[in-house]
Amino acid sequence: MAKDSRTLTLDGHEIEISRADKVFFPDSGITKGDVVDYYARVAETALVHMRERALSMHRFPDGIEGEGFFQKDAPDYFPDWIRTASLPKEGGKVDYVVADSAATLAYIANQGCITPHLGLFRVDRIDEPDRLIFDLDPSGDDFENIRTAAKRLRQVMAELDLPCFLQTTGSRGLHVVVPLDRSAGFDAARDFARRLARLLAGRYPDDLTVEQRKDKRGQRVFLDYLRNAYGQTAVAPYALRAKPGAPVATPIEWEELGDSSLGPRSYTLSNVFRRLGAKDDPWAGMHRHAVSLKAAEKRLQELEAAEKD
Repeated sequence: MAKDSRTLTLDGHEIEISRADKVFFPDSGITKGDVVDYYARVAETALVHMRERALSMHRFPDGIEGEGFFQKDAPDYFPDWIRTASLPKEGGKVDYVVADSAATLAYIANQGCITPHLGLFRVDRIDEPDRLIFDLDPSGDDFENIRTAAKRLRQVMAELDLPCFLQTTGSRGLHVVVPLDRSAGFDAARDFARRLARLLAGRYPDDLTVEQRKDKRGQRVFLDYLRNAYGQTAVAPYALRAKPGAPVATPIEWEELGDSSLGPRSYTLSNVFRRLGAKDDPWAGMHRHAVSLKAAEKRLQELEAAEKD
């Protein structure tokens, strides 16, 4: 075993952490071993939101200043105890990792996966999403615009009688998520999300947009509904991001949006466990609020008609 390697035992599996002292986040000195330890420790909370989902790996074998890449197919050399799900894609299939243990999260972190991304479905019913997601993407770095956009999106959700949950992305924006009961397919869910986003952008055309091209957005917040498709993913709750300071995508309460100190990178590897020690996970039990889009579809039609009058 190399001098800077060590062995971690989790869930009955021994994982050799190679080059554990390799620095992954140069600004803060966070090492590969620190990243592995983070995922082993956060697994109890994070796996509640990750189990039964196809996982895509954003890998940075040389740390965040090296070249990163996305990988969906689990390599052949992954051990047999890593659960995978073979799911169809155009012209073939993909053998996705399914993260159902702390050992799995630690193993892929040892492979340089800093950020796991998840599908919006569970692997037993791949055509029926259980999450509807809106990514609030700023044109600049003004988080106040994102804060306002989230509040307006929540207001529309209330008009549609839809529950919604909030997460910092660890990057620049926020995610707003609606838990679904899997009674609608991806086409219906994506169409609903598109129309809801267009409705909201129509109400606040100076501040919000559904324009995909960045050169046409100006300073408006992009209401990104495009993730609501079978092949799309979203950053996993409690995932590290490959950015200076090792920020963490963190579920938050809606009341926290009023905290002027809040930003999309407020929580990091260095402080997120203080948060978890002092506060329950805001997404715990989210599945108990899962809803059908059927009733909301009727209300959305009424709002669309009213906006045209």
